[in-house]
Amino acid sequence: MSMTGFDNDKYLKIQSERIRERIDHFQGKLYLEFGGKLFDDFHASRVLPGFQPDSKLRMLLQLKDETEVLMVISAMDIERNKKRGDLEIGYDEDVIRLIKNYRSKGLEVNSVVITRFTPSPAVENFMKRLARHKVKAYKHYAIEGYPNAVTFITSEQGFGKNEFVETDKPLVVVTAPGPGSGKMATCLSQLWHENKRGMKAGYAKFETFPVWNLPLKHPVNLAYEAATADLDDVNMIDPFHLAAYGQTTVNYNRDVEIFPVLNAIFESIFGESPYKSPTDMGVNMVGNCIVDDEVVQEASRQEIVRRYFKACEAVFRETGSEKEIYKIELLMKQAGITPEYRAVVPACRERAKKQNAPAAAIQLNDGRIITGGASKLLGALSAALLNSLKELAGIPHEVKVISPEAIGPIQKLKIDYLGSRNPALHTDETLIALSMSAATNENARMAMEQLPKLRGAQAHTSEILAHVDVKEAGKLGIGLTSEPVAEKKI
Repeated sequence: MSMTGFDNDKYLKIQSERIRERIDHFQGKLYLEFGGKLFDDFHASRVLPGFQPDSKLRMLLQLKDETEVLMVISAMDIERNKKRGDLEIGYDEDVIRLIKNYRSKGLEVNSVVITRFTPSPAVENFMKRLARHKVKAYKHYAIEGYPNAVTFITSEQGFGKNEFVETDKPLVVVTAPGPGSGKMATCLSQLWHENKRGMKAGYAKFETFPVWNLPLKHPVNLAYEAATADLDDVNMIDPFHLAAYGQTTVNYNRDVEIFPVLNAIFESIFGESPYKSPTDMGVNMVGNCIVDDEVVQEASRQEIVRRYFKACEAVFRETGSEKEIYKIELLMKQAGITPEYRAVVPACRERAKKQNAPAAAIQLNDGRIITGGASKLLGALSAALLNSLKELAGIPHEVKVISPEAIGPIQKLKIDYLGSRNPALHTDETLIALSMSAATNENARMAMEQLPKLRGAQAHTSEILAHVDVKEAGKLGIGLTSEPVAEKKI
């Protein structure tokens, strides 16, 4: 399970070289629309074992002397306080967070573009916050008829109304806290203004997925569709690339649909378009760094199933739609898999049925599957976690690494003083009890020392867990899925 399918060092080298080549192609000035996450790209690391979550950041750091970051956020998202689903913070707050993070890594960030600008107290407050961080805010406006009214868009009344962002580095990485922020429109506006100033600056797009030089139905590309099921993205053959070069490549529907308009805008700005297809615009080299396709395919199939359970959970929590489930079910059929393909799923279901109680299963990195059932002392994941640690340490299953007497005081604190209704220990409480026991119990100490070995393990539970359990699993590096069933009290 821990095999490597991706050469991360090769990726860092050839990806930075590819971007440098594109900069040189455009008179030494390139606007690079950067899609996806620059930090913590865990989707890529899951489907491409060996890809490090910070790979894109490390790649840019190789170009940091030539690079500055331009952040983009929509005024509409500021006003309605749109939030990132993974972090539960507003887009405006995330822009400030990202600026701090980029700067702490040595990347230059001087500017933020506020797209679809309209004055409001929320927007004005955000601009003041930017000023305190010594970041200049630029205003870009909604353009009537965008993106189809090319003649008007590429006029003084269109892009001409936008404020020109002053940049001084050869590579301008244009990024945003989330989709729909206006990255592409910002790049095009900058190209128009640069051209007016005599600079034939260029545009390129950096998207990790879909991988253009993998087959359309390759599991990596199917996993991307599963990850974006809520966006209605569909992978497709790039018809423009096929017509221009006779080569089959993969892109996604939004880029293919917008390309004729982009081409017309490029022609209006430059006199001719530098690109013949959406694939031409990209600089992604991920597909060239896969060293074991079987490993990557297997990881991607597992990711599709993982996304299926996440979609089911979102519907249960009333934060998702059944349409997403139907789409991922179709993707599973295309990949030739079912939910039971994830090995911990049937193991968990069997344990829950046998015990007639909530259960959990953990698959260790060597393939062994360990189960645990809920009791009045421990939650299901806590039980499976302790059983896994004992297995890794070679401690017999019947040996107690935490005595019931050690658990009792924690339960009393929870129920009598903290108002909890569930006496069973969550994973964080279990780990605290284990660490306390380790001071005097050799088996507990041995079990606790196995915690780093859980990173990369997979787990499934027969019911949706409390947020604290999900969070602790993430901290331990365990990939967790759950049945869309409400948590039961034992």
